[in-house]
Amino acid sequence: MNDAILRENKAYWTQRAPGYSEVNREELANDQREVWRRVLTEHISQRFPDRLPGEIDVLEVGTGPGFFAILLAEAGYHVTAIDLTPSMLEEARRNAGKLSENIDFMEMNAQALDFEDGRFDVVLSRNVTWNLPDPELAYAEWTRVLKPGGLLLNFDANWYHYLFDDDARAAYERDRENSVEEGLDDLNVGENFDRMEAIARRVPLSRQMRPAWDVRTLMKLGMAVETDVRVWERVWSHQEKVNLASTPMFMVRGYKAASEESLCDAV
Repeated sequence: MNDAILRENKAYWTQRAPGYSEVNREELANDQREVWRRVLTEHISQRFPDRLPGEIDVLEVGTGPGFFAILLAEAGYHVTAIDLTPSMLEEARRNAGKLSENIDFMEMNAQALDFEDGRFDVVLSRNVTWNLPDPELAYAEWTRVLKPGGLLLNFDANWYHYLFDDDARAAYERDRENSVEEGLDDLNVGENFDRMEAIARRVPLSRQMRPAWDVRTLMKLGMAVETDVRVWERVWSHQEKVNLASTPMFMVRGYKAASEESLCDAV
C-alpha cells in the first residue's frame, strides 16, 4: 500500500509541479520571502549561536519548487534539497537560478534517505509529512541523519482532517465562503483537487490531531520537542489566513541530544 500511495503522490505532484511552482514564485516575489527567511534563520542561529551559516549543513525534505532551499542558500547555508518528483526538482532549479549552483538537488524518497547517519545539522520541511504513507518512518529517517545536537524543523497543518471530522468539515466550508466574500482566489479549489482528496483519505495523518501526534512520535525517537501552533500568524499571507483559517499551520521543533548530554539538556 505504501508503494501505491507513493506512486500516486509522484503522479499527482508531477502534474501539479508548474502550478505549485507559480505559488512559490509569488512567495519569492513578495514580503513572505523575508518573513520566512527570518523565521528559518532565527531558529537555526538560536540552535547554533557560535557558528556561521557556511558551517551548517541543512537538508530540506520535500523541497518542491525550492522555496526553503533558495532562502537558505541566499543566507549562506550549505543546502541539500530532496524531492520524490523530478519535475518539482526541475522547477526548483529554475526558480533558484544561479543559486542552483549552491544547492545540491537530489531525487529521493523522504522515507528512505540515502545519507549516512549524522550527516546534517538541520533537517527541515514544509507541508510534507501530512501526505506520506509512513510518516513515522520518515521522522525516524530524518532523526537518523541529524548530527548529535542537531535541529529538526517541520511546518505543517491538519490538512484534510475535514474528510474525517464533521466539525472540521463545517469550518472548512466556512473558509470557502469567507474566501468568496473577500473576493480572494481560493487555494483549496482547483484542477484535480479531487485526486488530492483521494490520496488524503488513504494516508494516516489525515485522521490524526497534530502536532500532538508529532510530539509523541519524535519523543519516542529520543528527541526533545517544542511546538508553535501560532506560527501561521507570522508566516502566512492574508489570503492564506482567510483560505486556510480552519487548518492553521504549526511548527514542530525537535532537538537531537548531543552524545555527552541528556535528553533534557538538549533543549
